[in-house]
Amino acid sequence: MEPKNTVAATLLDEPKRIHMAIDVKLPELGDGIESGDVLELLVSEGDTVTKDQSLLELETDKATMMVPSPAAGKVAKILVSVGETVPIGGLILQLEAAGAAAPPPVEAPAKPAGSSTAEEKPAPPEKQAASAPMQQESQPAEKKNQPVAADPKPPVAQSPAPAAAPVAQVHIDDESDSIAAGPAVRRFAREVGVDLSRVTGSGEGGRITREDVLRAVRESSAAQAAPQVRPAANITTSSVPIASPVGGNKVLARPGDPGQDDYGPVRVERLSKIRKTIATQMLRSWSTVPRVTNFDDADVTDLEAFRNSSKDDYAAEGIKLTTMPFLIKAVATALRHHPTMNAMLDMEHEQIIYRDYVNVGIAIDTDRGLVVPNIRHADASSVPDIAKALAELAARVRGGEFGVNELRGGTFTISNLGAIGGTYSTPIVNVPEVAILLVGRTRKLPVVMEDDSIRARLMMPLSLSYDHRLVDGGTAARFLNDVIAYLEAPSRLLLAIN
Repeated sequence: MEPKNTVAATLLDEPKRIHMAIDVKLPELGDGIESGDVLELLVSEGDTVTKDQSLLELETDKATMMVPSPAAGKVAKILVSVGETVPIGGLILQLEAAGAAAPPPVEAPAKPAGSSTAEEKPAPPEKQAASAPMQQESQPAEKKNQPVAADPKPPVAQSPAPAAAPVAQVHIDDESDSIAAGPAVRRFAREVGVDLSRVTGSGEGGRITREDVLRAVRESSAAQAAPQVRPAANITTSSVPIASPVGGNKVLARPGDPGQDDYGPVRVERLSKIRKTIATQMLRSWSTVPRVTNFDDADVTDLEAFRNSSKDDYAAEGIKLTTMPFLIKAVATALRHHPTMNAMLDMEHEQIIYRDYVNVGIAIDTDRGLVVPNIRHADASSVPDIAKALAELAARVRGGEFGVNELRGGTFTISNLGAIGGTYSTPIVNVPEVAILLVGRTRKLPVVMEDDSIRARLMMPLSLSYDHRLVDGGTAARFLNDVIAYLEAPSRLLLAIN
């Protein structure tokens, strides 16, 4: 009986050694972040992952990020689902640590001849003939993968798992690791039905951009467009072919899931965490800030002439010179002369906080909503440096590869409506900041010059909204006049004359 007791003791300790589970929790993501929404699960139960491999894509405030694995191992159990809100420190999944594989088969102890135990109790006679061949086939697998059980079930239930699981695992790893594309681009590709493995990236290092996905959609639509119009009954709820102004059909992917209300078909989409954050911030600004907006125009004819004459030289150094870096520099320099426009109003403690740093936030339109990262110390940066920083920042934001800290610490915001179209607007102040400048599309207007002649000049529309609790109309007007003066004399910006 002693050998049997030894085996039993080994079996009791075996699960502790085999199932060395590692609880993977949502790590700290930054100050003030308490939770995140799961956008996509990048692994499945049974997958083998390496240390720092991305486990899931998470959305928090205005940032999307990947949550890496803290260790290598096998995914034992996934504890969250897509769309679920996970608090900081909440369990995401469990891993079986690497090296915690099943032990070698336990050798059965020698037994006296003719002895019989409960484990060797023969099956009923009517089942012996049917189960004998299957026992012979399944017994090696049982010994290799499982410890000896005290009361084994029929061998039919112990048949090996299908061999398709490793194939699925390889597919997931390839999609997650080998395709050079950010989370936002991957999501956009899924929404429009584009297989990223068939897309050639035009970004740095072959990285796939949003424009590459759009090009793939256009090419696919052109290849599949048919001359005849489909019957309405064949139109799916996920896409609708519409007539293009230049001829042919274009398939448009529509957001949300199909549904029905009292009047007809609808599409329902879950409110994302980014959109909830934007809604909360806009309501806070609208309900607490008495906003006033000043409108004016800047004559940027000379600035545009200088930019066009210099853009090739900057392009040779890898810098795309647009009007935006000049505007950022003009605003940052003017903020130095008007500290109230760069301040923060603290009503709770009844004080005004004048900030001695200038971080200009840039509102960037993405497929998931408006994101406002900022360029740090823009007043101390040159126009070429701002141009580089702006290009890198926009690429990271649109690729979903920016940090939460890049969205914080802004002192003033610029929104470029002109990139899309339009002239004037009344932007909402990005609290706790006290002002925001919206720039419209530059256009030619007839202007009366000092000699009373009328000339066509390039005019940039500007809309300055400000918190009237702190900023008076005269302060706002003087600040906007300074911004216009810098734009109309670009050499002052290049020489960084403050």
